[in-house]
Amino acid sequence: MPDFGWILKMALRDFRKNLSRLLLFVSSIVVGIAALVAISSFGENLVKDIDDQAKELLGADLVLENNKPLGDQPLDSVAIELASEVNFASMVAFPKRDASRLTQVRALEGNFPFYGKLETIPVEGDAIFRSGGKKALVEKTLMAQFNAEVGDSIKVGAVMFQIVGELQKVPGQTGITATVAPAVYIPMAYLEETGLVQYGSRVEYNRYLQFAAGIDVEALIKPFEDQWEMDRVDADTVEDRKQSTGRSFANLSNFLSLVAFIALLLGCVGVASAVNVFVKEKLASVAVLRCLGVASRDVLMIYLFEIVVMGLFGALLGSVLGTLLQFILPAVFSDFLPVEVSVGISWKSIGFGLLTGLLVSVLFALLPLLKVRNVSPMATLRPETADSTLLKDPARWVVMVGILLFIFGFSYFLLKQVTWAMGFTAFVLVAFGALWGVGKLIMWLVRKFLPISLSYPWRQALANLYRPNNQTISLIATIGLGTAMISTLFFLQNQLLQEAKFADKEDQPNMLMFDIQTPQLDQVRAKVTDRKMRVIQEVPIVTMQLNEINGIDKRENEDLPDEDNYSRWLYNREFRVTYRDTLISSETLASGELIPLGARGDSVFVSLEKGFGEGNGLKIGDELIFNVQGRPIKTFIGSFRDVKFNQVSTNFLVLFPNGVLEQAPKFHVIITKTQNDRQAADVQSEIVREFPNISIINLGTIVETLEDILGKISFVIQFMAFFSIATGILVLISSLIISKYQRMRESILLRTLGASSSIVGVINTLEYFFLGSLASLSGIILSFLATFLLGEFVFEMDFSLAWKEGGVIYLAITGLTIILGWLNGRRIINQPPMEILRGNG
Repeated sequence: MPDFGWILKMALRDFRKNLSRLLLFVSSIVVGIAALVAISSFGENLVKDIDDQAKELLGADLVLENNKPLGDQPLDSVAIELASEVNFASMVAFPKRDASRLTQVRALEGNFPFYGKLETIPVEGDAIFRSGGKKALVEKTLMAQFNAEVGDSIKVGAVMFQIVGELQKVPGQTGITATVAPAVYIPMAYLEETGLVQYGSRVEYNRYLQFAAGIDVEALIKPFEDQWEMDRVDADTVEDRKQSTGRSFANLSNFLSLVAFIALLLGCVGVASAVNVFVKEKLASVAVLRCLGVASRDVLMIYLFEIVVMGLFGALLGSVLGTLLQFILPAVFSDFLPVEVSVGISWKSIGFGLLTGLLVSVLFALLPLLKVRNVSPMATLRPETADSTLLKDPARWVVMVGILLFIFGFSYFLLKQVTWAMGFTAFVLVAFGALWGVGKLIMWLVRKFLPISLSYPWRQALANLYRPNNQTISLIATIGLGTAMISTLFFLQNQLLQEAKFADKEDQPNMLMFDIQTPQLDQVRAKVTDRKMRVIQEVPIVTMQLNEINGIDKRENEDLPDEDNYSRWLYNREFRVTYRDTLISSETLASGELIPLGARGDSVFVSLEKGFGEGNGLKIGDELIFNVQGRPIKTFIGSFRDVKFNQVSTNFLVLFPNGVLEQAPKFHVIITKTQNDRQAADVQSEIVREFPNISIINLGTIVETLEDILGKISFVIQFMAFFSIATGILVLISSLIISKYQRMRESILLRTLGASSSIVGVINTLEYFFLGSLASLSGIILSFLATFLLGEFVFEMDFSLAWKEGGVIYLAITGLTIILGWLNGRRIINQPPMEILRGNG
């Protein structure tokens, strides 16, 4: 039976002597725990605030949506207040600047929102807007872009409105939404006068309903859900919005927690590395205790008690920092949040952080700590490493399994899916395994092939990479993975922006004009060609819906078992299709063949985009009946196409042959290329003035918007990646300090043998140069691989090596390692050997 009193006394005595070194052990996990607690507290507060502000998210008790006028609805008479909105994308013009832009026009009637409010500058802007007359509320991003002021005019279609308020916030809208689709609110009374709602316009009709307090809205709408489903009317309640928003931000919180968890795992590598060096330095003390008859189990418990105390202290410190950190998270994520997030102490998150910190400290410290069991009393007479391989030590195998189970269990707790948790665990294993393999390979290569011809400082510095107490593997693992995370983000962001900069690419179109009505086509085409601009594509587009799939209509589909029915989305969505008998540059035939009309009797064969068709369980030969303005058209699937949607082109899910849709109601798209921004602005202004219904996308503006969005997303991810980098730097610092004592002995020996301070300084600088280079290059290479895989399989874009960016990251990480190493060793280098020996003694 172990004497716990004696074990505690010995642990406290050793603890006092090694406090500074054990504090370094603590520092490795503090950042990871802080990130986890902050994200957990933030997520808990966010869920509570979404629940509290659910009505403000929707702005009403019930919202009905359709792409056709809603007419009278069965619950209109039950509601105590009604409001209506028609919203669509259209050009608006700022006459003062002679400029225009595609925006989201919202024609509003009634006192929506019933919960929350349209926040404007000035505050009375909303009330003035509703008082009647040709008045508009304009999103702040639009106002800033065109230097507009309250009191200026804005032209929407054929009508001029006075701007009476700058919109600051709309219920349920995020900053990203405002960036992508800035809104302009106008009174519903003037919608028809604008002339913007024509055939082909993608219009959404909304009806907002408010009911008396206490009414169970879910029960109230139940009898009408089937009919609304058949009429393609989407009904959205407060509970629906709360659940969908909660799910979205629960996923965000879980993703951020995983990023924080990676930072914690990096810290755990630092823990294992620190304890490994600590154990090696304790071998002599352990041998003495063993000579005095102390059981190996008791020796293990002495050091394990120290680890538990320091792990608990580190987790507590991380939890306090995380609680403070959560106060800045609402500002960091403000552009992504539809609600005001409160902050406060979350005891649940603090308890979660304490338990996690304690668990990882013990788990990762046990791996090297178990070696003390193998120290024999004979070690007092002859040196021993007390090392043992995993194959010879079942206890260390058990710890390894425990670590894997912990990683899997933690990721499953966050992701709630076994496959995703297994994928994350595999990612961690592959990443750490790859970096560990690089470290081992470098050490083997240096040991095996170190050139004798190299000068002494170079040989000594390289040899330090594999000598006792080296930190090569731990630094490559931590700094490498942190570098890989932030580099991948940086490279991917740059590559996405390069793909998006169509305007800078030769022969690539940079302007799209759509919603062109058939009578306007010749005039618009003439305006393009008169300016010596080439019409790259001119495409007719017909709007239709899907009535039947292989003889099964929407109602019959609802009655089929889940495994046999088709996606409800296929019947509810609106298809926009074109017709031609040839493929364009962004398409390739995947299977089947393009079959012109008349090639096989009077049957009509359409071509579907491969991912859309196969993803919805459709096959070549299947029968589809489309509804074109009330007229059914029977078709058969003749082929599947691979479509590159990231190319500037009119890409379609469904392609008809020539000879079928020519007489159907349609609108047109013209794609062209302007020579410069000035010409683009002139063309846009002229066409919008003469044809207000036509919408124009200037891809230069799209690129600016994309840069803005990617910048915001990048900031958030970089903020989270900072935890990994910070952890890596802390592990770097602690590793250098822990190995300082080993380097001190070597430096003293070199100085005693006559080496000058400058020679020792060169050796240390070169060693840190190699460590920094190996760690940063490993991370950069891993990030190149990750960027290639994401580009190839997720974003479908060509991969290009970002040499310059990689070089900057390499220099930054390597330079930081050299500086920290130099600061760590300057005392040893600059003082006489005897002074250090006396001070050390």
